[in-house]
Amino acid sequence: MKQKFIDFKTSVKDNVHRLNTVREQNTEKYKHFNMLIILIFPIFISCMAEINQAKYVSSFLKFVIERPSVMLFNFIVASLIFYMLLAITKRGWLAMLLHGTVYMLLSTVELFKYGTNGNHLILSDMKLFKSVKSLTSFAYIKITPRLIIYYLIAIAFIAVAFYFNPKMKMKPIKRFLTAGFCALPCISLIVIPSFSTSVYSIFDVDTTSASNTFLLNEKFESNSLLAFLVETASESFENRLVQPDSYSEETIDNILSSEEVQSGDFNGGQKPNVIVIMSESYADFRAFDELNVDDKYYEKFDEACAEGYSGKLIAPTYASFTVRSEFELLFGLPVRSLNDPNMPQRVLAEREQPAMAQYYKDWGYNTAYIHPFTGSFYSRQRIYDRFGFDQLIFDEDFTVPVERYGTYIDDSTVFNQIEKLLKDSDAPMYIHTTTMQNHQPYNQGENPDAEFENYLQWVQHTNEGLSDFLDKLEQLDEPTLVFMVGDHFPSLKGGSGIYEQLGINGENCSVIYEQKYLLWSNYDADFSEVPQEEFSFFYVPYMLMNIIDAPRDAFIQKMNELFEKVPIYSTNYDSSAEHNQELDLLTYDRVIGDLFSSNPIPEEKLNTEETEK
Repeated sequence: MKQKFIDFKTSVKDNVHRLNTVREQNTEKYKHFNMLIILIFPIFISCMAEINQAKYVSSFLKFVIERPSVMLFNFIVASLIFYMLLAITKRGWLAMLLHGTVYMLLSTVELFKYGTNGNHLILSDMKLFKSVKSLTSFAYIKITPRLIIYYLIAIAFIAVAFYFNPKMKMKPIKRFLTAGFCALPCISLIVIPSFSTSVYSIFDVDTTSASNTFLLNEKFESNSLLAFLVETASESFENRLVQPDSYSEETIDNILSSEEVQSGDFNGGQKPNVIVIMSESYADFRAFDELNVDDKYYEKFDEACAEGYSGKLIAPTYASFTVRSEFELLFGLPVRSLNDPNMPQRVLAEREQPAMAQYYKDWGYNTAYIHPFTGSFYSRQRIYDRFGFDQLIFDEDFTVPVERYGTYIDDSTVFNQIEKLLKDSDAPMYIHTTTMQNHQPYNQGENPDAEFENYLQWVQHTNEGLSDFLDKLEQLDEPTLVFMVGDHFPSLKGGSGIYEQLGINGENCSVIYEQKYLLWSNYDADFSEVPQEEFSFFYVPYMLMNIIDAPRDAFIQKMNELFEKVPIYSTNYDSSAEHNQELDLLTYDRVIGDLFSSNPIPEEKLNTEETEK
């Protein structure tokens, strides 16, 4: 047996040696053919990637006929990237393998992402690579025969290149210069606006400012995969957050100078528990009359609204990027002032942050954050520890029996955890929870294709759990205020979902950003001053503070003033509205700047952070 293994090993080595000998001979023997496959590979892989995400060759050909200049742009960019890799590696097959793998994977991820949440892939999404395991748990990933065939064709091309073994024979200095020459225009497209604007104009690349998801999707249809990725990367770089020219301690002082601190006595010293529930993908589809949604799905929610108060909020996102909505509720600041990053928590300064929980701690509250999912997703466990929460409770930290509804932890389990925290606390509590139950995918149930019906059943389950939870709070011998809102409308498949059936597009999508909210209390809370008109998510913390009659420092007073003057501040909802300098400067100061504005963070913690810097 040992001898057979040795013989087999020797045979493999001999075969490999013979193959490599043949390949080395092929490099010169088929010089012209090798030159040809090196020339056509960038065009070939560009076509394969575009066909892959378009699904059909006919769709791709239609695009080429209608937008030939954009495809020419794609070919040029793909060629520059490929020849840069060729200059670095010297080996044609290796450059093809690297280039082809990345390009085909980007195309496939785009295919899956759009099918999952109706949002097209942008390069900043790569920041979530570390959370790829979590992402795959709720993505619509379907390996079709068509997808396999496209990959096999790409692999076959690279296999041919491996056999014929094309090489770049240049001295190191020339290869270095070639790589730099190829890389320079690609980098310039991203970081030099004057250059990119001219290039995009020549090739008719769509540079329309996409103020909402639907307009962004329309831009994708105009540009295709590669042009879209490059153009949106250029746009992101140009719109990156930088310190405003007018930012200074004097400017912040001037903004807040007219605001006086108001003591607030919590309505005579009665500090109620404050419960903020941001319900994953919860939305009221009765906003669309043509759907004829049965009231039964929302019956319990309607009953709670009748007991309390309900209105509409303007969400900063649709279908995904929950952390946008979460940021606005946690910080009381608009993501628009940060240039609408998909993950605003990623731009925070590395220090203690003046989130709303910090105020409640300063007022003698115990604070907790609950999220029934892995703490590593969006780096919540690492980042949120600086927001003023005494406890961070993720999926493995629950102290009540955990039940699931579909894929994720049941909302009722979350409500039970909130109830336990309230009962165990010897002080009033501020609790923020971001649920998971109603997160995609919605293809679970007796009919996987009836995802909208499945979704409505899940919403109904949430409402029933909410009703039971409020009944328990009614018996709780502690004043408690509950606020609940969905973070965004759900993603119900991009290309074939219900939004397409409704004809939602970039011009008529405002309703998708309107979210119905609930205010409820087990005591005689005063909702009379709550605005009747729509307002942005980030004003919610100040609305809650006003209801409980909490103290107001100069910053809170200023935000209340802006609440009245600029109730809606959202790019997605209203892109025509001008930037508000006061909101922009205050937001920059609070999350990135030097915290010149009044804030609730204890002096010793700020001093510690400054020392560490």
